[in-house]
Amino acid sequence: MQERHSRRAAGSSIGVFDSGVGGLTVLRALMRAMPAESFIYLGDTARLPYGTKSQETVARYAVQAAQALVEYDIKSLVVACNTASSVGLPGIRERFEGLCTFGVIEPGARAACQASASGHIAVIGTEGTIRGGAYQVAIQRCRPDARITAAPTQLFVALAEEGLTEGGIADAVACHYLDALFSEDTAGASTPDTLVLGCTHFPMLAAAIRAAVGPGISIVDSAESTAATVREHLSAIGALNHGEAEHPVRFLATDGAERFARVGGRFLGRPISPEQVELIDLKI
Repeated sequence: MQERHSRRAAGSSIGVFDSGVGGLTVLRALMRAMPAESFIYLGDTARLPYGTKSQETVARYAVQAAQALVEYDIKSLVVACNTASSVGLPGIRERFEGLCTFGVIEPGARAACQASASGHIAVIGTEGTIRGGAYQVAIQRCRPDARITAAPTQLFVALAEEGLTEGGIADAVACHYLDALFSEDTAGASTPDTLVLGCTHFPMLAAAIRAAVGPGISIVDSAESTAATVREHLSAIGALNHGEAEHPVRFLATDGAERFARVGGRFLGRPISPEQVELIDLKI
């Protein structure tokens, strides 16, 4: 499904949601791209991970998370979760017609197609994202001649959440996953020239991933691509706030304020205190 956005942007804040803290890398990119905007972030930590749930369940959770954020008078919504982006956007757009809504998959796919000279693109993500094939479909739709090599790299998620993003362990795991992706096969076929980080956790391991693939590979961070897409759209409809002064971020979670703050601070790149995290319930 092609992305489509309303030209209406009522409200004052940008809402962002994910199943947990991974989407804070998307929020971080959004804050850099649009420093004068205010943001509300919701982590559905009571029901993570989304990747192990059925598509019907994830779609329902996504609508519930969107509903919670809509009640805070948001002008646009960013689904900062690859799984929810792949299955939840149609239901959100149907339920909240007129709300500017963005996922992370389409911007990442477009950026990868633009970055690749050869058309051979590698995608890494969680098992659920790779198995669902959303990036593969989006890339193929944008560039029908693309050759796509996709692989799950599940351990990256655990490393990011444990803070093991640099050093020997991170380097070894990155090489374990990526050496095979970027090695010529027995027929001498060309290797990918572009790598898509198809999980919001993966930017945390950017240094280890870069070391494993080398300097000649274009690395596409869906968080950065999504932030650029949101900024461009809000600017086009006259809904972008200009300036440099940052506004406080409002943090919402469905469970575990202390862990959200402790782990989330690493993903956001700045401290979060448990007192900043408001616990809310989502309708089941």
